[in-house]
Amino acid sequence: MKELIKLRRILKRPRSAVRARRRGARPLRRLAPAAWLAAPLLAALLLPLAVVPQRGGQQPPAPPAVPQATAAPAAPAPAAAEAPQPEVSVYLSRSGQIETLPLEEYVSGVLAAEMPAEFELEALKAQAVAARTFIARRLAAGDHSGVPVPEADVSDTVSHQAYVSKAVLERDWASGSKRAGLAKIRRAALETRGTIMTYQGQPITASFFASSGGYTENSEEYWNAAVPYLRSVASPWELQITPNLAVSYTFSNSELRSKLGLGTKDLPVSAGLGASGKATPVSAQSSASLPAEVLSLTAGHRIKQISIGGKVFTGREVREKLGLRSSQFTWKRQAGKVQITTYGNGHGVGMSQWGANGMAKQGKTATQILKHYYSGVSFTGISTLLKK
Repeated sequence: MKELIKLRRILKRPRSAVRARRRGARPLRRLAPAAWLAAPLLAALLLPLAVVPQRGGQQPPAPPAVPQATAAPAAPAPAAAEAPQPEVSVYLSRSGQIETLPLEEYVSGVLAAEMPAEFELEALKAQAVAARTFIARRLAAGDHSGVPVPEADVSDTVSHQAYVSKAVLERDWASGSKRAGLAKIRRAALETRGTIMTYQGQPITASFFASSGGYTENSEEYWNAAVPYLRSVASPWELQITPNLAVSYTFSNSELRSKLGLGTKDLPVSAGLGASGKATPVSAQSSASLPAEVLSLTAGHRIKQISIGGKVFTGREVREKLGLRSSQFTWKRQAGKVQITTYGNGHGVGMSQWGANGMAKQGKTATQILKHYYSGVSFTGISTLLKK
């Protein structure tokens, strides 16, 4: 009976007396409906702030990669966040029209014209930087030299840089067998986007050529102006992979006399430069033969000066007068004619394209390729240059 009375008293107590309260604990408060609605927005605004690195200190380590199956697709950056691209106006030599397009599209057109899409990606990236640097220099200087009309910045010929127009890329490259090549070219442009080479803060003259006979050339041997970043360097990578590295030409005596501006009746038996870069001895056919002698070689192992019939020519002059691929050549008489064999293709100054491809095949990066062929250069963004 006593237990029953005691139980009734306990049941009559207020609930607050039965609850055990913890000292110092605060009662929970519910968010107002407006706060619940604002919570996701606040989280979205505060989240980017949590990952911004502090200025002046090291950046925090990157978060671990999210498995692809659970990662949400990244939202594209807003157009306002991207630096605006300068536009390039190209004079199309065949139609006489002017095509104006964003810089990076122009670079893709140059790549399609100047380097085989089958080349290694790192070689294509090196070519993209060289092509972008070439046009950046002209844009920064307001240079319209060599263009038939003043409204254009550059032509689509090798006088500047060869270029494939947007219409041709869409018609001949966007589908079919060249589709993969176009994607590779655009990837090379994208992965080097905006990057140019500079020397002492200025964009360089990013000259390039097809292939060498083992060495590139000092700039003064071709242009009579010494440029500190255009120095002769070894380039052995193309020797085993370049098709038609050695090409022979045959001329009659009358052809040579006409092309070289010589009035003599005969030419020397031999005078030339071997593939090793060493001068070969000159021999006379008879007392009536005109003497010919290699007077000097360049640092790039090409003919610097050669005397033919008492007249001194530079290697460049002989190359241009005879339409040769290179000024590195041998010269010998066969069956009453003269056979000239050239090694490599182009003026030899700057980057060898086949050499770049050979370096890429050996695992070299675009940066390593460019630093080899252009001595002492730095890399910067074209937007920084044009702002100056």
